[in-house]
Amino acid sequence: MSAHVAVVTGGAHGLGEFIVRRLHAEGFRVAVADLDGAAAAALAEELGDTRGYAVDVTDRAALEQLRSAVVAEFGGVHVLVNNAARTQATPLMEITADELETVMAVNFTGTFAACQVFGTHFAGQGYGRIVNMASLAGQNGGTATGGHYASSKGAIMAATKVFARELAAHGVTVNAVSPGPQDSPMVRSIVGEDNVEDFAKNIPVGRLGDPAFIARMVALLASPGAASVTGACWDANGGLYLR
Repeated sequence: MSAHVAVVTGGAHGLGEFIVRRLHAEGFRVAVADLDGAAAAALAEELGDTRGYAVDVTDRAALEQLRSAVVAEFGGVHVLVNNAARTQATPLMEITADELETVMAVNFTGTFAACQVFGTHFAGQGYGRIVNMASLAGQNGGTATGGHYASSKGAIMAATKVFARELAAHGVTVNAVSPGPQDSPMVRSIVGEDNVEDFAKNIPVGRLGDPAFIARMVALLASPGAASVTGACWDANGGLYLR
């Protein structure tokens, strides 16, 4: 059997790129799906044995086309990582209806639709792994990254459970990973470079998270050996939120 094929949305930048690189290093053949098709193609060319796809996750037809293209070009698909997300740090009471709709469309509706599109395919073949990217913000009600962002991530955790229950009997697992603040350009831009050290002191472990470790968590949940874990949300927040 050929190496398993993984689709990573939002895979060309940030945490998504870490996930793509980790999966590739572990032997997965990776389809890099991103709104930035040029960056997806460049990353795929660098890694080899991967393909880049320009995809808008808010377009269900585009997700269906992505699934069909990956199956045709790779000979199958076995893993979906829903990482595409949009963050806007607008004060809660100033979020407009249009902005709310846009953020929810990318973060939640896109994830939900992708779970349907790929989950149906996985169920039909009797095997699949879905990993959804949640966030500490969706657990503790944090609004630093936007109240709509936090709300969308909370909804993703609920969706993870309902899809896990629906697909469990078909050999498909559905899990979520919930990172806290990571040492990333996004977090540094929100906190401010001059404030990163002080910000990290407020995290119980005393440091920002490592995106490479988050990618390892995703790779474990995406692996064939993770068959007994489904409907779970794995936290990596440095002790900021305990449950």
